[in-house]
Amino acid sequence: MNETAKLAIVILAAGEGTRMRSALPKVLQPLAGRPLLSYVVATARSLTLDTLLVVYGHGGELVRDAIVDDEIVWVHQPEQLGTGHAVDLAMPGIDADATVLILYGDVPLILPATLDRLVVASQAGLAILSAELPDPSGYGRILRDGAGSVTGIVEHKDADEAQRKIREINTGLLAAPADLLNGWLGRLNRDNTQGEYYLTDVVAMAVKDGIRVKTVQPGEAKEIMGINDKIQLAEAETANRLRQAHRLMQQGATIIDPARVDIRGNVECGKDVVLDVNVVLEGDVKLGDGVKIGPNNVIRNTTIADDTEIEPNCVIEDAEIGPRCMIGPFTRIRPGTKLDERVKLGNFVEVKKSHIAAGSKVNHLSYIGDTTMGSDVNIGAGTIVCNYDGVRKHQTIIGDDVFVGSDVQLVAPVTIGRGATVGAGSTITKDVPEDDLALSRVRQVTVKNWKRPRKADVT
Repeated sequence: MNETAKLAIVILAAGEGTRMRSALPKVLQPLAGRPLLSYVVATARSLTLDTLLVVYGHGGELVRDAIVDDEIVWVHQPEQLGTGHAVDLAMPGIDADATVLILYGDVPLILPATLDRLVVASQAGLAILSAELPDPSGYGRILRDGAGSVTGIVEHKDADEAQRKIREINTGLLAAPADLLNGWLGRLNRDNTQGEYYLTDVVAMAVKDGIRVKTVQPGEAKEIMGINDKIQLAEAETANRLRQAHRLMQQGATIIDPARVDIRGNVECGKDVVLDVNVVLEGDVKLGDGVKIGPNNVIRNTTIADDTEIEPNCVIEDAEIGPRCMIGPFTRIRPGTKLDERVKLGNFVEVKKSHIAAGSKVNHLSYIGDTTMGSDVNIGAGTIVCNYDGVRKHQTIIGDDVFVGSDVQLVAPVTIGRGATVGAGSTITKDVPEDDLALSRVRQVTVKNWKRPRKADVT
């Protein structure tokens, strides 16, 4: 694309989407956890553009509130009178010497490289994105003359039997110089079965005016998927999932089954990363070299350093995991947690807003919350940090080389000194000095010759 040319992008996002059968506007339907419209906005932002306009209607402020971008020019279309009408409303906000690129808020998988080619092609006049589909039903058809030149577009509902056999379809995406597009929009009429101003009618106008119409094809069919119902939304989810999986595999990740990994955010992978089945990666996730993620894990907004292994069935969010750690199975790591190197968290362990230093172990059935834990600490099974008094959260500090036995309650705020030992079954409510042993138990009593009641003895 010519970097010196002005580029204005218009995203049409005013449709109601009645086939979605949803109170949520169509362009806000979630794809991999994000609104459809957010994908189109992100793709537009990846180009070198001067102005970004979004035409909205149904959903009103819901649509505007869902997209955080202060530089968007929002254009309200209170009455949906067609795509031509929507673009016409946006034109006053576009410089006359700009190139205008038209996108759709419900076509989220379009790639920047395809749009670049479309914009370059428009420098000769009008460029439209077309594609050949095995089943073109529902799409407008590209009309050509005997020499193969584009002569117009006919919508499916207005097409005759012969025209409906044409497999080359109009995707709706186009680019044109703003001055030419303005003139064509002013000549649109509503003389069609829908009673709308069709943007596609500008193609025939361009031909009549002697303006060359070029066609550009997408690199892959999934780019042009329009989403009108929940079935198509699920199909787009599948296409997006495979695209993201392929991207990670190109970075060197081994994905056991690309059809069963969900990437729902910005994921970076080092070398020799392995992702097993049913892994869900959400938000900003960074996986270092040699990281292994077992089956059925959900990882959200987390950094995992080199050579760490996540066993099956863990949930990790908003955390920082150091190198050579062993996590799981069935571990939950909650926001604000930081693990240094070689930390082990075992089965049914939950950690919240805590820092655990190198080499420490919380092997099973324990809860650690609001805790600063030193290095080489051993936490026995069933240990609970009692950090909440019903109103406030309190801190627990555990020094280096502490050994905590099984079934211990540490009632915060409390400090366990370096090298201290806490005996199994204790409830600790006071600080434990360094290198000391703390016990809190009821003395064991043995009743000799005691007999357990039996049903036969009950009358």
